[in-house]
Amino acid sequence: MLTWVIGGFHLISALGLIGLVLLHSGKGGGVSDMFGGGVNTTAAGSTLAERNLNRITVVVAITFCFTTLVLGLLLA
Repeated sequence: MLTWVIGGFHLISALGLIGLVLLHSGKGGGVSDMFGGGVNTTAAGSTLAERNLNRITVVVAITFCFTTLVLGLLLA
């Protein structure tokens, strides 16, 4: 039962991580341009929305890594 719960969290975090990475703007813009994220940033760095997107992506990535390790230990 625990394996299924962790597997569900793993699947949700994997799909969320894919979506969040696609929202980031790269050198060529990225998918975030479609949602109005293509505004030029200031010389000081990224905007507040980009910083929050970075923070959320890091939390989801850590969750993905944690669930990967737990599933590896449970299924070993």
